[in-house]
Order: sequence, then structure tokens, then C-alpha cells
Amino acid sequence: MSRTVDILRELVAFDTVSAKSNLAIIDWIESHLTALGFRVTRIMDPDEPKAGLYAEIGPNGDGVILSAHTDVVPVDGQNWTRPPFELTEEDGRLYGRGTTDMKGFLASVLAFSEVAASSDLKAPIKLVISYDEEIGCVGMARMIETLRPLIGTPRICIVGEPTSLDVAIGHKGKKSYRSICRGTSGHSALAPKFVNAIYVATDLIAGLRSLQAKFAGAGAGVVDDDYAVPYSTVHVGKLMGGTALNIVPDVAELLFEIRYLAADRIDDFEAEVAALAAQVEQDHCGAVIEIDSLTSYPGLDVKPDADCVKFVQRISGKNGITKVAYGTEAGFFDAIGIPTVVCGPGSMEGQGHKADEYILKSELEACDAMLMRLLDDLI
Repeated sequence: MSRTVDILRELVAFDTVSAKSNLAIIDWIESHLTALGFRVTRIMDPDEPKAGLYAEIGPNGDGVILSAHTDVVPVDGQNWTRPPFELTEEDGRLYGRGTTDMKGFLASVLAFSEVAASSDLKAPIKLVISYDEEIGCVGMARMIETLRPLIGTPRICIVGEPTSLDVAIGHKGKKSYRSICRGTSGHSALAPKFVNAIYVATDLIAGLRSLQAKFAGAGAGVVDDDYAVPYSTVHVGKLMGGTALNIVPDVAELLFEIRYLAADRIDDFEAEVAALAAQVEQDHCGAVIEIDSLTSYPGLDVKPDADCVKFVQRISGKNGITKVAYGTEAGFFDAIGIPTVVCGPGSMEGQGHKADEYILKSELEACDAMLMRLLDDLI
């Protein structure tokens, strides 16, 4: 336990907000694992000064994957009463940005790696450490094709996002979009003679709201009551346009997303959005609507009685299963045929992304115990 806390102190001290490079923390982790005898592969981002890691130790074979991300959400605008990038221990709590999401799990894994490295393993331990998860799983989307031949066919993957060590078997997929709505500019005294791009954008928004109402409507068909919001959701998060009150705007931009249940096809949604945009263009003669996808990640939907669920219930010591509202990288592993669940220390609802983020020492201790039971299965 003390070793996990020491490592967590090191990890929290790295300011790995997604807008910044994570190479310093990757250097530290790579050195740590290499010194233990792990075979480590660095996977560089093609555009940014960022990287992920794949590491394994033990004999060739299927083994088990433990997966974590290194980036954290910003602290700007939050009222922190403790230094966010310095671990503070008070009354059984460990405060600092990322302690719950998800450097706590990563610290436990790295401490566990020290024990595993000195053990006689009969199956390999495989680690996947990513970046830019907090901005839409961008890093894993870029890593997955490189990872595919490296990781082989492990019998299970545990993504350690905070679930209070309950076994999470599902979350929604997500895809985000940018729409540029174009009209024609002119003096506002003659406004009806021009195509107001903001009006085009707001009509598109009205159509998106109608699609949301369709998902939520009685008899819509696809619901999953295991989620707090049991249907797919469409959300517009940002609208920008106009330069001055007396100028009819010729460009407006909006950002929107869908978080969708596994049973809802993303292709069907995109076809409906395309038809909606075409109708709005027709209603505003001369308008043009461009829609581009930004980020996406697949959902996760595991059967409650799957072997991977039973296995993680056994090593976690908790029989509960859950589905989480937030997205994770688990769907990427599941999509390439690896049995995957989400299970990690801490509470996303209670502490994640908040000022004075913390994790209970007792939760880290329970995570350490879970990983030691995993080791018992591999030696």
C-alpha cells in the first residue's frame, strides 16, 4: 500500500492535462517498467508531442491486459483548496488531480508490476497506457491498430476507470461533430434579402432536438434501464456566429454529439442528420450545411454472465455489476475481440473531474488486493 501511494505521488506531480504533452510522465513510466524487465513499446502520436505505451512481462501467451490513461481534465476555474498537482493526504483521503480518474489505478498497477516482475509467471501481464482519453478517447483511437498485433489474444482486459471496484459491463458509444452553416452576408436593414447563417444553424438545432425527442419518446423501442438516462442522447454544446448586430451573419458553427446505446446504429443516426441538413438547406434557399465528424469511441455491452465478468467479480471480491454513464476505452478492446470489463478504484460520480478530487486509501488498498489475486491466477 505504501508503495502504491509513493507512485501515486509521483504520477500526480506530472501536469498531464490533455492540452499538454504527456511525454514526461511516459518517460517516467517507461523507465520504471524497463528497469523491472518489461518489454516496452512506445507508440508516438502522429501529430502531437504525446505517446502511449504497451508493456508486457512473462512468457508468450494470452495473459491479461490492464489498461489506464495518463491524461487528466483541467483545473482552471475550479476552486481547489489543496494543490492539484501535489498529493495531499488527509483523514484517509489522497487529494490531487487524477487520483480517482485514473492515476490511482495506474499507481496500483505500477506497484503491482514490481511484485509481478519478481514472480514466476505462467502467463504474461500486458499493460496498455494511453493518452488523450479525456477529449474523446483520441489517443486510443490512434493507438489501437498498432496495439492489435502486439497484444495478441489475451483472455481478458480490465480497464481501470473508477467504478468503486464494481464490475461495469456497459457504457454508451459516442461520436461528436462540427457543423458549419453558411448563408449570405449583408446590412441588417435589409436582413430579409439575405440568408442568416444563425437562423440556418438554429433550424438545424431544432431538428437535432426532434431526433432527441424521438430517442426519448414513448414506444421509441430502444431503451436500457441500467443507465441513468436509458436511451441514446443528442446534445448541442456550442453555437458560434455573427460579427456585429447590424451585419447579417454568413457563417455559424455548432458542435454536437450523440451518446448511443449499442442497439442504436450510428449509421442510421447520421443518415437522419444528413436528411435533416438537406431539408434545412431547402428551407433557406442558398444555405449550405457542412458536417464533419470530430471524435468517436465505441460503446461496451457485455453479457452479465460472461466469463470475464465472473473472473473480475472473483478477484475484486464484489458481486455487483453496473453500467456507467461516462465513456471509456474499453469498447476499443471489445471491438477487436478481447473480453473486456471496466473495474477500478474510486467513484467518478463522487470525485471525478471535481475540485479537490481525491481517492480513499481504502479503495486503493482494495485495488492492490484485487491485483494480487489476479497475480495468484497467473503464477
